[in-house]
Amino acid sequence: MTGMRTTLKTKRFFRHFLKAFHVIGIHTFISRFKHLHGDPHCIAMGMAIGVFIGTTPTFPFHTALAVLLALVLRGSLPAAVLGVWFGNPLTMPFFYIGSFKLGMLLLGRELPAIVFDRLSFAVLAELGFDVTCALMAGGVLIGLPFAVAAYCITYQLTCRALRRRQHPEALK
Repeated sequence: MTGMRTTLKTKRFFRHFLKAFHVIGIHTFISRFKHLHGDPHCIAMGMAIGVFIGTTPTFPFHTALAVLLALVLRGSLPAAVLGVWFGNPLTMPFFYIGSFKLGMLLLGRELPAIVFDRLSFAVLAELGFDVTCALMAGGVLIGLPFAVAAYCITYQLTCRALRRRQHPEALK
C-alpha cells in the first residue's frame, strides 16, 4: 500500500513539474525546435550563436545581436532567436554574477564592496567602465563553452531528425 502512495506522490510531483515547464516555455521551445528545417550545420550554428549571445550581459540587445551575427556567420535566424532564450529570467542572474566575478578575476581587479540594500542603477553606473569590461570579458568566457555544447547537441539532434524525415520506415 505504501508503494502505491509513493507512486501517486511521484506522479503528482512530475505533473506539477511538467506544468512548470509549460509556464516557462520549455514545451514551446521544444516544439519550435522540432519545426526547424534546413542544413544541420546552419541550424546548429544559429543555435550556438543564440546561446552565446543569450549568456552575455547584453540583455536588451540579445535578439538583435543574435540575428546580426547569424546573418554574418550564415547561421539559421530562427535557431539563433530560439537560442537566445537560453539566457532567460531564471538563468540570467547566474550568468551575470558569474560573468562579473570571472571578468574581475581576468582583469586583475578586486571585487568592489557593494552595499546591496542601497544598490541602484546609479551606484552601478558609478562603478563604470571596469564593471562593463568585467561583465563583457566574463560573459564571453562563460558563453563559449555553452555555445560549443549547443552546436554539438543541436547538430546531432538535427541530423537525427533529418534521418527520421528521410527514412521513417527504417526507424520502426
